[in-house]
Amino acid sequence: MTLKRVLIANRGEIAVRVVRACKALGIESVVAVSTADKNSLAPQLADRAVCIGPARVGDSYLNQNALLAAALGTGAEAVHPGYGFLAENPKFVKACEENNLIFVGPKSESVEKMGNKLAAREIANQFGVPVVPGSPRIARFEDAAEVAERIGFPLLFKAAAGGGGRGIRIVNQSSELKNAFQSASAEAEAAFGDNTLYMERYVVSARHIEIQVFGDKDGNGIHLGERDCSMQRRYQKIIEEAPAVMVPDKTREAIRAAAVTLVKGISYHNAGTVEFIYDEERDEFYFLEMNTRIQVEHPVTEMITGIDLVQLQLKIAGGETIPYRQSDIKLSGHAIECRINAESPQNSFHPSPGRITRWDPPQIEGVRLDSHCFEGYVVPPFYDSLLAKLIIHGQDRQDALVKTREALENFKVEGISTNIDFLRFLTNESDFETGHYNTRWVEANIDRFLP
Repeated sequence: MTLKRVLIANRGEIAVRVVRACKALGIESVVAVSTADKNSLAPQLADRAVCIGPARVGDSYLNQNALLAAALGTGAEAVHPGYGFLAENPKFVKACEENNLIFVGPKSESVEKMGNKLAAREIANQFGVPVVPGSPRIARFEDAAEVAERIGFPLLFKAAAGGGGRGIRIVNQSSELKNAFQSASAEAEAAFGDNTLYMERYVVSARHIEIQVFGDKDGNGIHLGERDCSMQRRYQKIIEEAPAVMVPDKTREAIRAAAVTLVKGISYHNAGTVEFIYDEERDEFYFLEMNTRIQVEHPVTEMITGIDLVQLQLKIAGGETIPYRQSDIKLSGHAIECRINAESPQNSFHPSPGRITRWDPPQIEGVRLDSHCFEGYVVPPFYDSLLAKLIIHGQDRQDALVKTREALENFKVEGISTNIDFLRFLTNESDFETGHYNTRWVEANIDRFLP
């Protein structure tokens, strides 16, 4: 079947992105909005908007009943969750299925399987996908001490139900173990309502490599290359690029193959991302987690493949099979994405809501901007600070980097604080130019930017 009407259960730039994909396919779009987002760009572009509640996310974008009522009440056949909010909530996916609504993403079983990082590790291990040496669930400090003795230091505590860097603690020596266990457990409980932890060897020189994958109802599975998301601050991605740099081709192919093995093994349906840690010193890679949704950084994959991933999501949700064989996927050039946030790096990266009095993006060939912002837009204080994604495509990495620097130099925003100057600093660093950076690079070098 071809989808006719889709409810977009999200906001900001991803809501705009899905609206545009729907328009390109001739699908009607209905955007669910909170009272704080009534005048934002997505409802202006969509065929229809429906208010689902007040600004607070618990009363709107996380309100499952309100979203289901909005979908059923507007005659939508499908729900696109975007990323964040309920995109990886198996109960919401199940509720959509029970109400005969197509969830634009995987089935609830897959979301549940891969949503718990500890369970996902075990599944990856079943299919021969390498995992970081570590532990099963840790309930007591005594168990943690025993595992630490086995795998050695440094190590990580991680929240089994975690994400966004919550519940993660690095432990460098045994004297730090008890305090790290207690604080990670408490943070996991507060953030996710689940204090279950597990432990992993901490890879000191790590790159964060992720593979864009798709599966369909007939059991087909493909990858669309990889992205390097190693430029991070406090486990939050800042700059992403595709293809990955500083990864040997033989290892690159092995990582891609491992991701497809997992997709086919769990009969995965729709878009997903399989994330890996690459240990540069050992030239080894390990499964990290699987995100069962479209990623923030998906545009860099679109730029090097020429494939619209959101349109492909909608087609597969409508029952189509993947229209490509693996041999059809050709990667061309290099792409870099910079996340433009409403925040003040000079003020501990505090959010900077308020009215945008000037919004003047760069007009440069090979530069794409995914955003919900415009001059006069009021950035609300209730949500994520992401304003835009600046995506640059070049003939090769050097070409893309030159265009990235030019684009950041010519991106003018006034009325609020942004991280554009910080992005200029990062992209002008020699380590970034040569590709010699890892997930710890920002923390190690940030003092040279901040006063």
